Amino acid sequence: MSETRSKARHRRRKTALAVGLPLALSAAGVIGYGALPGAQTRASAATTAAPVWATATADGFASVNALGQNGTYGGRDGQIVTVKTLADLEKYATASEPYVIVVAATITMDPVGKEIKVQSNKTIVGSGTSGQIVGGGFFLGSGVHNVIIRNLTIRDAYQGVWNDKEHDFDAIQMDGAHHVWIDHNDLRHMADGLIDVRKDSTYVTVSWNKLSQDNKAFGIGWTENVVTDITIHHNWIRETEQRNPSTDNAAHAHLYNNFLEDVAGTDISSSYGNYSRGATRMVLENSYFQGFKNPVIKDSTASIVQKGNTFVGTSGRNESGGTAFDPKTYYAYTLDKTADVPALLKSGVGPRSSIGTTATASTKAAAATTLTVAKDGSGQYSTVQAAVNAVPANNPSRVVISVKPGTYRELVKVPSNKPHVTIQGSGGSRNDTVIVYNNASGTPKPDGSGTYGTGGSATVAVEADDFQARNLTISNDFDEASHQDIANQAVALRTAADKVFLDGVIVSGDQDTLLVDTAAKEKLGRVYMTNSYVIGNVDFIFGRATAVIDKSVITLKKRWNGTSAGYVTAPSTAAGRKGILIANSTVNGDVSSASFYLGRPWHAGGDASLDPQTTVRNTSLSAAIKSTPWTDMSGFSWKDDRFAEYKNTGAGSGAASSDRPQLTDAQAAGQEVADWLGDWTPSSS
Repeated sequence: MSETRSKARHRRRKTALAVGLPLALSAAGVIGYGALPGAQTRASAATTAAPVWATATADGFASVNALGQNGTYGGRDGQIVTVKTLADLEKYATASEPYVIVVAATITMDPVGKEIKVQSNKTIVGSGTSGQIVGGGFFLGSGVHNVIIRNLTIRDAYQGVWNDKEHDFDAIQMDGAHHVWIDHNDLRHMADGLIDVRKDSTYVTVSWNKLSQDNKAFGIGWTENVVTDITIHHNWIRETEQRNPSTDNAAHAHLYNNFLEDVAGTDISSSYGNYSRGATRMVLENSYFQGFKNPVIKDSTASIVQKGNTFVGTSGRNESGGTAFDPKTYYAYTLDKTADVPALLKSGVGPRSSIGTTATASTKAAAATTLTVAKDGSGQYSTVQAAVNAVPANNPSRVVISVKPGTYRELVKVPSNKPHVTIQGSGGSRNDTVIVYNNASGTPKPDGSGTYGTGGSATVAVEADDFQARNLTISNDFDEASHQDIANQAVALRTAADKVFLDGVIVSGDQDTLLVDTAAKEKLGRVYMTNSYVIGNVDFIFGRATAVIDKSVITLKKRWNGTSAGYVTAPSTAAGRKGILIANSTVNGDVSSASFYLGRPWHAGGDASLDPQTTVRNTSLSAAIKSTPWTDMSGFSWKDDRFAEYKNTGAGSGAASSDRPQLTDAQAAGQEVADWLGDWTPSSS
């Protein structure tokens, strides 16, 4: 876009692995496990072409690098084998080599209560909903590590009564293991407990499981040592009497978004819910308790910090106290709203069905899963675009692309048939993960078919609805000084979609940094940016979308030759639509006083039917803003369009005048953030 506008604790190394909602986020979510053909017994080593469940990595404490293990990825580096018999399951699970073991049948343990002694570096995953273990389970002994147990039903080891106390037949038991991920399983009707995390087992994550119909759901501890670190999230614990869970002497226990349900009038009645014992430090967040007796209890020596929990029909003890810890010191995660938890878990926990018969990641990437990107090869993909390519067309629910720290010099496009994608940096800062390229409007295309044009110059282009970006930087570092011979509009981020949520990002460039567009003139495109930075100089927030910049910093930048002059916004809003709203933000930068306009009207292509709009309200304006903050453009007067301020502050603010329109209180009441977003309430997912 030219200025004349002629165009169209202690021992662990901290990490922050992005946490999405593995495998399920909504009732519509289906899983791309890609059930292997029944005749297949072996496949090639797991690579980027392997099914997503073969390359998936854990979240929570299981993702933390410690004890010589870099996160939890199971048998990713080994062969994929499909098993249908007890003999084959035991053969591969107890092998010394890494394996991804796909359970494609109901396997009955013999004798009843048998627990297969799983060795390190294994993924044991059910094929669709057909993988079932009956009458026994798995045991992970001292030193066993890097194990994933996923998408299985493990059931029915009980001996005649639901609260069998005579037998110790657990679904999953670990004694001294570390880096274990238990995810999306249905565990029920065992003879003692469903999950036991014992004897200094640590770096464990338990997520998206249904635990039900048992005496003891989940025990943690059995040691005097305070070393266990465990994350327990998005589990539905239903009709279990005790240990829901019981957590004894855990160094760090992070429980969030779990649903504990005791149904009235049944044979099983809860005695207590979450129990913090011994020296445990527990953080309990956004969990939902329904009908439970003594829903949250603690020993006098233990700690529980509660945040955002809901209690319906509960009775007895509900306790908190002491100090705990900040889980985000160890890993990143996103909380679901507590009110949504029952419905979310009822539809999302347990084994998921497959969406095909082959095992190709390019077509079978799991809906609402997490794909990892790392330049050093430690992720599933080495480029962001490769991860986007792995998202299935028309995916029904969220896919989180977690990008490890580094500079990714590449072009990224999220096409319109790949909605619900999140690109998220996994570093401790938005500066740690950078996606950057240097195309400009006048840059020749490699195929000789002309130049990119303004929209085509974008480093990241988003054409899919319900897109989210967070905790990263998107930049265009085109060198204007060296290329004054070509058109130098250079877009960092272009959005042409609805419901785009930008949270905690930096969007950086010079001219035309952030293009907020729509898929077509007649289509709605809403963008909400918060807790972010936009950096540029000429028309660097522009386009026809309905866009909100909220609680953010707009940084004014000198031009390539060191001069100070520019325009913050250039809206090209369609008539009857809302344009650009800057609210509750700060506009500043290392530029000269009175050198920048807040905006000017862009009638793209000379379209007189457009009605550009920018409102700047409740925002701090530095002295860089001109006392007459709006100006004309390409023969169109700003006074014929919609430009206004309301209750701005700072040296660059000013009183109402014919050159500086101010909204009345009544007008401002209709130009709030919610008015821009309509029926859409942005939320992290």
